Amino acid sequence: MITLHHCPQSRSMRTLWLLYELDIPFRVTVHPFDKSLRRPEFLSLSPAGRVPALEIDGERMFETGAITQYLCERFSPDRMGRGVDSPDRMAWLVWVHFAETISQHVAALTQQHIMLYEDHMRSAIVMKLEAARIAKCYDAIEARLSTPVENRDYLLTSGFSAADISVGQAVYMARHFAPLNNHPETAAWYARITARPAFTSCLPQTGGGLYARDFYPVWEG
Repeated sequence: MITLHHCPQSRSMRTLWLLYELDIPFRVTVHPFDKSLRRPEFLSLSPAGRVPALEIDGERMFETGAITQYLCERFSPDRMGRGVDSPDRMAWLVWVHFAETISQHVAALTQQHIMLYEDHMRSAIVMKLEAARIAKCYDAIEARLSTPVENRDYLLTSGFSAADISVGQAVYMARHFAPLNNHPETAAWYARITARPAFTSCLPQTGGGLYARDFYPVWEG
């Protein structure tokens, strides 16, 4: 049995989406996004006290990129993953891991807008810089999707994969701080991949998740 340790609207949503797409048996243990992640029993699963953590075959994994690569190589090397002989293997690896570039900026903005409760702790400068960096990430996705090749519906020429899941989930989070208004190809791609039933299954239940609002504008102080 595979057990995913998950917090709604966090990086572990990426793994949850992938597990639904793989259509393999698994169970989910949902954790609150709070200090309970620092308890010794959870730190034994994920030493940094972060999600996702994955239990599989008596072993424990953490770090989303590693989990994505392992699950794809084991359960779906040619559908969700791309094998070492695939022409899209290099691009698959790049985009799976590019999701973390987006996520680090999202994490900084989540801290600024949500985790810091006192106004004097927040910085409008940090918010503006991190939102601009997310927009630069959107630029990279837009350039990729605008490449004039046949059937450019997804990040890879060969079709939907875990690369779209990884980057798509990061964009789902990023949209709370930076809209897609100036990135039409990215917006169309995002709408396409989030129409998938597996994505809908990953959304938090009413009242769950980190974000109380759909969008957080830059704080003016």
